[in-house]
Amino acid sequence: MNPAAHLKFVSSNRRVREDRRFVAGQGRYVADIALEGLLHVAVLPSPHPAARIVSINAVEAMKMPGVHYVLTGEELARATEPMMNGLDTPNVRRYPLAVGQVRYAGEWVVAVVAETRAQAEDATEKVRIEYERLPYVIDSEEAFDSKSPPVHAGHGSNVLLDKTFVWGEVEKHFAESERHLSFRVVWGRNSTVPIETFGVTAKWDPWREMLDVWASIQMPKYPDQIARALRIPLNNVRVHFDVDVGGSYGVKRGIKQTVLVSHLARVLGRPVRLLEDRLDNMRAGDAHGPDRIFDVEVAFNGDGIVNSMKMRALDNVGAYAGRSPFQLGKPIGAIVGPYKIKSVQYRAISVTSNKAAQEAVRGFGQSPTNYAIETAIDKVAVALGLDRIEVRRWNFIRSDEFPYLIPSGTRYDSGDYHTVVAKVLAHADYEGLIRERDALRAAGQCAGIGIAACLEPSGGNSSFEPLLNEKNTTTTWMDSCRIVVDGLGFVTATIHTTSSGQGHETLAATVIGEVLEIDPDLIRIVRPDSLNSLPSNTPVGSRMAIMLGGAAFHAAQKLKAKIVKLAAHQFGCAEQDVVYAGGAVSHGASGKKLAWAEHVNIAHRNFHLLPEGMEPGLETTHVMQVPTGTKLPENGRVQMYPCHSFEFHLVLIAFDPVIGKPKIRRYVIGHDCGTVINPHIVKGMTLGGIAHGIGASLLEEFVYDSEGQMLTQSFMDYLLPSSHEVPKVEIVHHCTPSPFTVFGQKGSGESGYLGSPAAISSAINDAVAPFGISFSKLPIRIAAISDAIAAAREAKAKVKA
Repeated sequence: MNPAAHLKFVSSNRRVREDRRFVAGQGRYVADIALEGLLHVAVLPSPHPAARIVSINAVEAMKMPGVHYVLTGEELARATEPMMNGLDTPNVRRYPLAVGQVRYAGEWVVAVVAETRAQAEDATEKVRIEYERLPYVIDSEEAFDSKSPPVHAGHGSNVLLDKTFVWGEVEKHFAESERHLSFRVVWGRNSTVPIETFGVTAKWDPWREMLDVWASIQMPKYPDQIARALRIPLNNVRVHFDVDVGGSYGVKRGIKQTVLVSHLARVLGRPVRLLEDRLDNMRAGDAHGPDRIFDVEVAFNGDGIVNSMKMRALDNVGAYAGRSPFQLGKPIGAIVGPYKIKSVQYRAISVTSNKAAQEAVRGFGQSPTNYAIETAIDKVAVALGLDRIEVRRWNFIRSDEFPYLIPSGTRYDSGDYHTVVAKVLAHADYEGLIRERDALRAAGQCAGIGIAACLEPSGGNSSFEPLLNEKNTTTTWMDSCRIVVDGLGFVTATIHTTSSGQGHETLAATVIGEVLEIDPDLIRIVRPDSLNSLPSNTPVGSRMAIMLGGAAFHAAQKLKAKIVKLAAHQFGCAEQDVVYAGGAVSHGASGKKLAWAEHVNIAHRNFHLLPEGMEPGLETTHVMQVPTGTKLPENGRVQMYPCHSFEFHLVLIAFDPVIGKPKIRRYVIGHDCGTVINPHIVKGMTLGGIAHGIGASLLEEFVYDSEGQMLTQSFMDYLLPSSHEVPKVEIVHHCTPSPFTVFGQKGSGESGYLGSPAAISSAINDAVAPFGISFSKLPIRIAAISDAIAAAREAKAKVKA
C-alpha cells in the first residue's frame, strides 16, 4: 500500500520551485549585496601552529592606498565577548582574531580594511608581527596525553570532554559471548567545502542603533550569538534571511567572521564585507569536520549474533571548540545502528590540538560512527566465515518490533530493514554481482563488494547537548510557519531561515497546498528578517521536512479550521456538518456553498458576518516542538531524534592491483525516509550525499605535517570527486511511515553520506582480502592501495623463496 496514495501534491513529481532562479543565475547570494560605501576585509594568517604574539606593527600597512583600518585581536577582544562554547569550558576562549597567542597555522591575527579586497590583501603584506614560537601538538593521542603542550594553558589540559556511558549489562554480555574481536579505525578530517565560501556583510546605523547583517549562513541562534558577542540587545540585530546560500551542509556557522565585520562596521560607520577566498576558508574558516579515532570491541556468538559493543571515540576538534564536541553526542541516538545489540559502553573523548577548528559537518558525527559500526559487522562476518549480508539480517531489528528501544534510551519510530535489503538484492541481482566480482578477479583485477546498512536520525533535536553538558537545560528545538491570506485571496507563507539549497520553499508550499487543497504554485513563500521572524532552528539534523513541514501543516490546518468555522456560522449549522473541499465549504443538508473568494471577502470586509470572537482577516501561526523531544536526559539515557530513516548500500568496486585506482562499477542504494514530500529533492540529497561519501572515503582530507602546517590548502591538494569518480547511482525506494509526523515523513538531508564511506571501505577491503590485507583509515588513497598490495606480494614472494 502506498501511504501517499490519497495525497494530491505530496510525493508527486513536482518541479522544485527554487531551481528556476538558480538555473537562470538569478539567485541572490551575499556577494550580490552591493551597499553604497562598502569596505572590504582581508585577514593575515599565522605562519606558526603555536606562538606568542610579541608585537604587531601596522604603520606601513596604514600608509597603503585605500586602507582605512587595521584591527588586532587585542582591540577586538576588549570590545566583544568570547564566542560561545557548547561545553562548560570557560577557559577555552575563542575570538575572531588571535589574542595574545596563535594556536594553529592559518589562524587569523590581523584584519585589514580597505576600499577593495585587493588593496586590503596588499596591505596585509606590510603588517609586521613578531612571534615567539611555542610547543605544539597535532596528533590526537598525543593531545590526549596529560604531558602534551596545552593548547589553552588556562584550561589545564587538552581534554574538553571525557565521558563514558554504559547502557545495559556490558560486562555480563561480554562474559557470556563465545567470541570477541577488537579493532581500530580512523576517520580522516574532511568537510563539505561548498562552492561558495563563507561571506558576510554588516552595516551599522547609529541613529536607529541597528546592525543589519547579510550572510551565507546555516546555523541556529545566529542573531542571538551576534548580539551576545557584540554586547548589544538582540532587537538591535537584523539578519536578512532572504540570502541564498551556495552550499553548506552544516559548516557555515560564520560567527567569528560576522563579529569581526560587525565590529568594524560600528567603528568605521560604513558597511563592511568579508568574503573568504579559498585559502581563508580551507585553512581557517572554522569549516573542518570530524578527525576521529575509533577503538571498537564487540562480543558475539558463533551464529553471528552481536550481543554487546565497547566503543572509544577520540575526536580532535582543533584549537577551539564551539559545537564540535557535540558531534560525539548525536551518534548516541543511533549508537547500535539498525541492530539489536543489547548493551553498549561508549567513551566519548574530545581534545584540542594545534589544528584548525572543527564545526558541524553533514550528519554531525553520525557518518564516522556508522563507518565504525559497519566495519564491526563486516569483521564479525569474516571472523566466522559467514555472508556479510546474512549477518546483518540476523542482527536487524524486525519490522514487528517497532517502536524499538535501544540501550541508550532512544526509541526508533519505525522501519522495515529486511524488506529494503531484499528489494536492493533483487534489483541488483546479488548473485550476478558476486559472479561479476569473481570474473573480474579471475581476469587479474582486484574486485570487491561493499555493504553498509545505517540509520539517519532526523528531526533535529538538541538533547545531546544537555547529555554532554549538564548546565544546558534546553528541551525545545522548534520551528515555525505563518500563513496569511490577503484581501484578494492569495496565500503567502513565511519561513524563518535562510535558503541552503534543500528546497524549503517547495516543501512549505507543497504541504500547505495539500492541506488547503490549492495549487502549491499559487502559494508564495517568503523569508522575513530576524526581527520579523518566528522561532526557527534552521536546516540542521535532517529536520526541515519534519519540523518546517509539520509547522506548515499545522498552520494550514488552523487556517482551514478558521474557514470552516466562518462558513458554518454563515450556514447556521455545526462545524462538523460542513465539508471543506478545494478551498470551498458546503453544507449538504441545505445545499449551501461558500467559495474561497467568499470566505476571503467576509474575513477581510464583513466583520458583521464573522462569528463572535473571531478576528478579521485570515492569518494563522504555528510553532512546532520536536516530536518526542520534551525531556532532559536521565541517567545518561535520552530520547534523541524522533525519526530514523534507513539506508542500505551495495557497491561493486574494481581496480588494477598495480595502479590501485578504484572504479565504482555498480552502486545501488535502498532508501526509506518514510513518506517523501518531493521526490526530486530527496533524490538530489541522496546522490549528493553519496558523492560526498566517495570524497570522504577515497579522496578528501585536511592533512597536517609534523611541523603543524596544513598541506591541503587548495583543490590541487584537497581532492574532490568529479564526474569521473561519481558513478550512476540506482536508488531503490521503500516507505515505512513515521507515526510521529504529519504525513509519515522522515529526514533525508544527510542521506547517502551516512553510509557511503562505510560501503566503499567495505568494498575495497573485500577487494584486497585475497592479499591478506585491509585498510582501517579513511580516506583510502590510491597510493596506499597500490603500496599495500606491492608490499603483500613482496612478502609472499619472500616466503616462497
